[in-house]
Amino acid sequence: MTITVIVLDSLGLGSLPDASIYGDTGAHTLDHILEVAGTELPNFTKLGLGSIEGVKKLSPAKSPLAAHGRMIEQALGKDSITGHWEFMGVSLEHPFKTYKSFPNEIMSSFNAATGRDHLGNRPASGTVIIDELGEEHIKSGKPIVYTSADSVFQIAAHVNIIPIEELYRWSQKARLLLVGENAVARVIARPFDGIPGSFFRLESARRDYALKPPQSTVLNCLSSAGYEVIGIGKIPDIFANSGFTESISSTDNNHGLSLTLEKMQARPNGLIFTNLVDFDSLYGHRRKPNEYAHALATFDQRIPELLSSLDQEDVLFFVSDHGNDPTWPGSDHTREYGLLLAYGPTIKPINLGTRKSFADLGATIADILKVDWRGIGNSFHHLAQLQQ
Repeated sequence: MTITVIVLDSLGLGSLPDASIYGDTGAHTLDHILEVAGTELPNFTKLGLGSIEGVKKLSPAKSPLAAHGRMIEQALGKDSITGHWEFMGVSLEHPFKTYKSFPNEIMSSFNAATGRDHLGNRPASGTVIIDELGEEHIKSGKPIVYTSADSVFQIAAHVNIIPIEELYRWSQKARLLLVGENAVARVIARPFDGIPGSFFRLESARRDYALKPPQSTVLNCLSSAGYEVIGIGKIPDIFANSGFTESISSTDNNHGLSLTLEKMQARPNGLIFTNLVDFDSLYGHRRKPNEYAHALATFDQRIPELLSSLDQEDVLFFVSDHGNDPTWPGSDHTREYGLLLAYGPTIKPINLGTRKSFADLGATIADILKVDWRGIGNSFHHLAQLQQ
């Protein structure tokens, strides 16, 4: 049996009840994209995306094909690691620490580790800061350090100035520094290329160095029980590679989807867990609603391939980890409900309502595969909503 989870990174379904804490009341990634672009998503509509509570800009299906609902994130925060960890049974009591700039003691230690000074050390868009500081970086050899509203320490360097492997080593050293009171969720290596005025990031060479989850996840339970656990895209990085039997990098959404289809057709016994990050990184953060809509439409066209790749007992989940409303002020994530669609030959296409935690996903996966998961989350597999 193969269970496949595809994370449409940042496709939020409306602001959560506590969104006012984050200044996100009124955000709705899906609805606002569709409102701007007027895009139709026929296959998502058939599955039941428009039948989910709170979705207003997509028509409800008369007879949805998938079980459909939305999920509340219990953990505080709105970053990818927090959402993904909760999917797999780890809900943080306190949000990851964020910075306006990193303290002198951290930057002094980082400078000592790299043997040179740094540029930046402030919140910024990655594409903007390399345009602003890239030429100075080339002249000085100093790496560009920046952060965002997420808990990240990002290091950008031109491949002709700092070799990629050296950038990775610096990132690993930074990971060792950013723990305890100064912990960040991720250290990210951001190599780039090009010339002043035409710099571009090498997304396929990006590397994320995440904190390891503080406790066992559903992934660990599955792999310990002998199941295959295959991570595609940035998924293994998010979990510090803990619990995976195979990790596969992807270059973009279409590549990640093609890799997922290949694995589904190979019929692994266990879990395929894929993240499609372009929705978030290329269109959400950069506030491009029309391009976001086009990417959704492109994905929608490939949904029939996914459905036809399922065997009799297989289950396919579509979920999202937070919002990133491209019509919202700023360039950061938005605190929103997560998407939940579940499809398969044994799935009743009923309304799952509003699940109380992202962790219900992991608990349900464990339940389907008959693994003894004793962590958080409530499975809906045993309910009348899902048939045996």
